[in-house]
Amino acid sequence: MIKSIKIGALAIAGAIALAACGGGSSNSALVVGTDLPLQGASADASTATNNAIALYLEKQGGKAGKYTVTIKQYDDSTAAKGAWDDAQCAKNAQDHVANAAEVAVMGTYNSGCAKIEVPVLNQDPTGPMLMVSHANTNPGLTVSWDPGEPEKYYPGGTRNYARVVPNDIYQGTADAQYTFQEAKKTKCAVLNDNQTYGQGIAKSFADEFAKQGGTVVVNEAWDAKQTSYTALFQKIKAAGADCVFFGGIYDNNGGTLVKDAVAVLGDNASFFKMAPDGFSGYPDLQGMPQAEGLHLSFAGKSLDGMVKGGGAAGQFVADYKTKYGVDPASSYSIYGASAMQVILKAIAASDGTRKGVTAALLGGSSPVCLTDAESITGVGFCIDPKTGDVDKKSVTIQTMTGGKETDLKVWDVQ
Repeated sequence: MIKSIKIGALAIAGAIALAACGGGSSNSALVVGTDLPLQGASADASTATNNAIALYLEKQGGKAGKYTVTIKQYDDSTAAKGAWDDAQCAKNAQDHVANAAEVAVMGTYNSGCAKIEVPVLNQDPTGPMLMVSHANTNPGLTVSWDPGEPEKYYPGGTRNYARVVPNDIYQGTADAQYTFQEAKKTKCAVLNDNQTYGQGIAKSFADEFAKQGGTVVVNEAWDAKQTSYTALFQKIKAAGADCVFFGGIYDNNGGTLVKDAVAVLGDNASFFKMAPDGFSGYPDLQGMPQAEGLHLSFAGKSLDGMVKGGGAAGQFVADYKTKYGVDPASSYSIYGASAMQVILKAIAASDGTRKGVTAALLGGSSPVCLTDAESITGVGFCIDPKTGDVDKKSVTIQTMTGGKETDLKVWDVQ
């Protein structure tokens, strides 16, 4: 990751000449980029996110205050990888800076990609350029986590990144507390996909599970290129585990992982398995018989909760189905609209420049807030201008029922 960040930061020089005359430059017509993996297992969720953002902007008349706003879609995945790609993320960061009319970015979906792009946007000569994510949950983007974090993502000294979901310190903690306290499990295997997000949430889960009084009997990475995980789950079974946590994203061969876990350890009714939001919103998983009864978590209010809660959030989901003919593929698609809502609010309060848009959200001493009535998700929140994190820390615990991610309860981290 560090190598990719350095490459992107150096390569920004090639975009300076193109960006120098723009960065919004107080124009009345502005662009917001969306930066998502449009290929591979995340394609459905990303398409739904772009659709939700387009619908929300349409409902605003394509305006943010006095500014007209349009969307430009960027793909941070490649066909060869079938998922987000380091080199593509680095290229996208340069392209965002080079697009003179673009003033902010909605994304990314994957935390590892954000860690490549944020430092480049931070050094934008007409910025820094704002990024607001609907799905990044790795703690290090905003708070102290791994060595050098989060400072190394902001070489210009000014924050330019925010998110509308709580970070994995809270999600991993909630998952561990639920597993120990509610599911009554005491010996857990903790797996990660060896990527930024997966390592972070697995660490958070393992640390909290031990604090709760549980024992982590296996703690290791799974190799996304493996064709079978039978040996891994036999090892977990031999260690006496009564639960397993999949810390990572479904894109990294999650289907095979789930199938092999069930084959060796038993179905989800007889052996407790939990996955974080990296497994949320994937139609392939939802349609898999082995996923029935799988426990999941979502960092915020889930799609199921929005629909059942009704109100403006429920109406937005209904309007989405009316417009596109299907339900949103992922809870994160609505959070994409929420991130866009924050960006539009910042644009409306700004002078129309990249620097001004960033300052409107993160440059003040008071947080920018949305009330419950304003928020497209139905849950209000405030964004801390010092960190870019939200103040709402609730996590939704779900189970897969009949191919749908169904809420069990909202877990407030203790």
